[in-house]
Amino acid sequence: MVKPSRIFILLAVCVLAALGALVPTAPAAARRGPAAPVAAPPRDATTPLPVKIASVSQDGQELVWRLILDHPFSPGGLAHDHRSLCLLLEQVRDAAVTGEVCVVGGVGRGAGARIEYLPVTRARTGTARVITASLARTSNANLTATFLPSAVGVSYASLRWQVQNAVLSPACLPAGAAACSSLYPAKPALTPMHTPRLVGCTAAGPAFVGYGPSTRREVALTFDDGPWYDTSQFLRILEREHVPATFFEIGEQVATYGEGGAIERRMLADGDMIGDHTWSHPDVAAGGSFAATQLTETAAAIRRATGGFEPCLFRAPYGDVSPALISEARSLGFTTIQWNVDPRDWALPGTSAIYSNVVANVHPGSIVIQHDGGGDRSETLAALPLEIGALRREGYRFVTVTDLLGLQLVYK
Repeated sequence: MVKPSRIFILLAVCVLAALGALVPTAPAAARRGPAAPVAAPPRDATTPLPVKIASVSQDGQELVWRLILDHPFSPGGLAHDHRSLCLLLEQVRDAAVTGEVCVVGGVGRGAGARIEYLPVTRARTGTARVITASLARTSNANLTATFLPSAVGVSYASLRWQVQNAVLSPACLPAGAAACSSLYPAKPALTPMHTPRLVGCTAAGPAFVGYGPSTRREVALTFDDGPWYDTSQFLRILEREHVPATFFEIGEQVATYGEGGAIERRMLADGDMIGDHTWSHPDVAAGGSFAATQLTETAAAIRRATGGFEPCLFRAPYGDVSPALISEARSLGFTTIQWNVDPRDWALPGTSAIYSNVVANVHPGSIVIQHDGGGDRSETLAALPLEIGALRREGYRFVTVTDLLGLQLVYK
């Protein structure tokens, strides 16, 4: 005998089955449940993606393009949906477009986002090329791109810009499809720019360094005990040879021989680097407050002479260091720099001896110590162009210590 409750359940199942026969069967895709969310535009195929916020600003040496859309998007999705998202670079005087900086991305695996630059002139449009840029996203509706102005044909002068959204699908090809493109802002925006000024560097990595990486054929020339009578002659040779160098300066000599800061400003303008060599060249190996005062007073003298540059490199007088000194220097923001090539030019061994010592002992990553101050430096001056010529013939590239170690430079 079947229980009444069981009869009720069977009747209910039959009724539901009968009703199901009256309803059209859903497609297989629908029966599998909702698809995974995709960062795709919510509008039709001819409507541009609405821009919520956009800005272009200068950060040191770089341009920063920030973009927020009203809806999620992906660089790969832009390509898939035949859309473009570009920053139009425009002349200040007449708003004529000089270039397009576009977000692009492939749709295949590993095809990441990138930035392309397309030069534009009144006569013709150039060929797009990928530029070096860093990309960051904090949500799927925004993007920040950072790149050098020179990568997009821009100098450090005021810049007009607009963001252009465009739909490139066949539906937008007929005449009168102006709605397929939009500009933000409606009128070009103006971004003031200035030539960036080097104001420092950032100590990082090991606190004590005697040489750089041996993986690149690079060498760093360094000069101690300046500024001095002869420092401008060293700069003249380096400028003529287009060689950057690193100068470790004695603080009390900056006001006396720095020509009111002209020497230090000239160094930075040439691409040279300035380091701290204490205030009066004493032995500071013990570290502590005495060493700290020697370093901070010299850093202040360099800052005054240059109009704001903060050094991050320190070299101990005589090369006398200790864990205490290295730790003290790092706490003040310095990397302590030693050397691995020393021609002992201070002892006046002769031009030929200085030259031969340097050329024979340089290896990839070497840091060479010589002197531009503290005495007669005529032999070093005579040897310097010979060293440069010989090392160049051996395939070496000259860099500052900060470049050799990959330390970050700070610009304003």
